[in-house]
Amino acid sequence: MERFLRFPLEQIPLIAGVLLIAFTVHEFAHAYTANKLGDPTAKKQGRLTLNPMQHLDPIGTLLIFIVGFGWARPVPVNRNYFKNPRLGGILVSLMGPVSNFALALIGTGIMYGLVVTGIAATLPSLVVQFFSLFVYLNVLLFVFNLIPLPPLDGYRIVEDLVPPSVRAKMMQYEQYGSLIFLILVITPLGRYTIYPIINNGVPFFINSLNNFFAMLF
Repeated sequence: MERFLRFPLEQIPLIAGVLLIAFTVHEFAHAYTANKLGDPTAKKQGRLTLNPMQHLDPIGTLLIFIVGFGWARPVPVNRNYFKNPRLGGILVSLMGPVSNFALALIGTGIMYGLVVTGIAATLPSLVVQFFSLFVYLNVLLFVFNLIPLPPLDGYRIVEDLVPPSVRAKMMQYEQYGSLIFLILVITPLGRYTIYPIINNGVPFFINSLNNFFAMLF
């Protein structure tokens, strides 16, 4: 069975724990921001919560461990409630990835704190491994979700940055963009498009976090 999994079998529980937190906080950030900007849609549907069961998608979660790609349940957003729909849309979309970067920041800080105080040497290796995966996967989600392809947050941000006439045309072809995105993710074409962004972006931000805390400690 292990050969069908994207990750080593022994890491599955750790990865599941990290993604449970990362996905939940990501979707909560969308819902919280939308609610603060005047849109109660997510709150009315029970999505303004840190309860993972309200945010996880069973199929999307399972596919992460099989093909290395999955999703959570998208938070419903009604832009008509925003005083400034374009700005509100950008903020709601942006706060999901930003929440993952914030988690990575916290995780890196905890790791450095454990090392500097000497506590890390007394902890089981699984604890250190958990925080390493916590930082890596949250940075990965931050970078991945900012890629400007539907249905990712980066695409939603671009949609709200362009003129309304361009946005209307983008919405017409959005379904094809989602299909193209899936093809790029599950075929070797991703090696020349999405993966270079991830392979360069993730190490850059992880190194930036490490350098930041290295200066502090």
